[in-house]
Amino acid sequence: MPTTTQFVVPCKNKPGELSRVASVLGEAGVNIKAFSAPEVPGTGKLRLLVADVEGARSAFKAAKIKFSEETALLLSLKNKPGALKEVADLLTKSRINIKCGYCTPSREGKRAIVVLTVSNTDKALTILRNQSLDEF
Repeated sequence: MPTTTQFVVPCKNKPGELSRVASVLGEAGVNIKAFSAPEVPGTGKLRLLVADVEGARSAFKAAKIKFSEETALLLSLKNKPGALKEVADLLTKSRINIKCGYCTPSREGKRAIVVLTVSNTDKALTILRNQSLDEF
């Protein structure tokens, strides 16, 4: 199962924060593959998947943007009702908490790319080994 490095950038909930982060990455030639920016009061967490992890690290450091990293699971599920429930049920039965998740349909629309961070990545990898997984 593919995993990837997900960047977590604390951002104030105000105009221009996403633009600032996207500009730093864009100027460094780093493509953003996916992001999550949930609405929260005060300071929230922008989560990003990028095409060039080292390039993003360097760009954030040079711009003095605080960030952390976490391992994220990448799943390619059938784009149909109940697909996510099956994964969530498998994790629940193994007492693995889903800390963060977001998804997008694939280009052809038949699959959904799901990004999850969980409380026990190694155990989740073992449990989800037989699920349809994909590179992103």
